[in-house]
Amino acid sequence: MDRVAISKTMAHALRHDPAAYGLTLDSEGWVTLDALVGALAKRWPAISRDDVTSLIDESAKKRYEISGERIRAGYGHSTADRIDQVAATPPDTLFHGTQAAEAIERDGLRSMRRQYVHLSTTEDVAREVGSRRGPTPTIFRVDAKAAHDDGVVFYRTSDPRTWLVDSLPARYLARTDG
Repeated sequence: MDRVAISKTMAHALRHDPAAYGLTLDSEGWVTLDALVGALAKRWPAISRDDVTSLIDESAKKRYEISGERIRAGYGHSTADRIDQVAATPPDTLFHGTQAAEAIERDGLRSMRRQYVHLSTTEDVAREVGSRRGPTPTIFRVDAKAAHDDGVVFYRTSDPRTWLVDSLPARYLARTDG
């Protein structure tokens, strides 16, 4: 089985278009593991729950969570129905990698086509994320402590390297040198 193709299909099913796979996410983004495996089995008839769980366990990015008989994508949703996240106190500093530096300096961070803005715990991770759309991303240092102290709500994800926020005014952002 093509693990990359399965992972991409899972992302599409759990983050972007669950209805295309006959799935319905609950308010926190969960579906039953059996429902997901059934949807994937339409393309990969031999796929099993063990295949899905091992794919998740072996992934460094920790995009998915399994709890009991349920599975969800921890972040990255673009579905019309907003996925509820649990608020948490962020680290003092987070980072955001982007190809849209000028717009961010002017307007701050906005979720655009996603439900939340993604922030990274390290500059290296932010650079990796920002490089998906071009070779030389601009990295912003996020004063998450000041923003949180001012009432901005942050959300922890299933990936310990990734945090979420609804939006973030530009005053909490500073370009880094690196």
